Amino acid sequence: MISEMKKRLIQVLGFLMSSLGWVFVLCSMAMDYWRIVQLGGQGGSFIIKVAWYWSNLWKDCFTDSTAITNCRDFPVLWSVTAYVQGVRGLLMCGLTLGFFAIVLCFLGMECTFIGGAEKTKDKLLLAGAVFHIAGSVSDVSGYCLYINRVARTTFAATVDPGVLRYDLGPPIFLGLVGCFLILLGALFYAVTVYRVIFPERQVYAYGGGTYMAPRSRGRTLYTGYYKPPMQYGSYMGSRPSNSSRISKLSQTTPTKLSERDAFV
Repeated sequence: MISEMKKRLIQVLGFLMSSLGWVFVLCSMAMDYWRIVQLGGQGGSFIIKVAWYWSNLWKDCFTDSTAITNCRDFPVLWSVTAYVQGVRGLLMCGLTLGFFAIVLCFLGMECTFIGGAEKTKDKLLLAGAVFHIAGSVSDVSGYCLYINRVARTTFAATVDPGVLRYDLGPPIFLGLVGCFLILLGALFYAVTVYRVIFPERQVYAYGGGTYMAPRSRGRTLYTGYYKPPMQYGSYMGSRPSNSSRISKLSQTTPTKLSERDAFV
């Protein structure tokens, strides 16, 4: 069992890591250069760059050698390219789950004085860790979808005229690092409360039988068999006949007379 001080330290570390991860994911959505391609100068020279084509989740842009940028915003939601719309949806879904995860974990942390009893706080913390994992998986799916679309064009054997072979930009890698931090923070949360909510069943041995403490509420689970104590060995251990057992029991059992027999 983790001590209280270690438990608080691990939970604070998990909170910082997961929160930083969500900040990275949120920043990546607003950053430029999700994909970028550089075109060389005259004669195909790649020493002097004269143009950059780049995109993010919201616009396509072109920057010339004089650092003048011209952009075209993506159209309304229902006419955006399908994969861009899918990446947006996955990232926003992950951020929504992350918001609830941060709230639940904040309420369930050991160092806060809100959230109810200790058992309730542990359940809130475990629920927050699950939300963190679900949100991180959603974000990773969005990044992987975008990477797949860029890589399919980049590594294609032939492309149509006018199609550019883009490279991945910094926001993709920043978002993936953020997802890793979120998963690591959720793991720290889960480690501190797993054994509290799902304790190990203890097995007690006595005589020739065993008793296993239950995991469920109010129920007991018996395994093995029950061996009577040694003071009853004269009745069960030596296996006497039925008549001798009855006679011995009658000798040791006090006889109580009824009121009618007492007057006879």
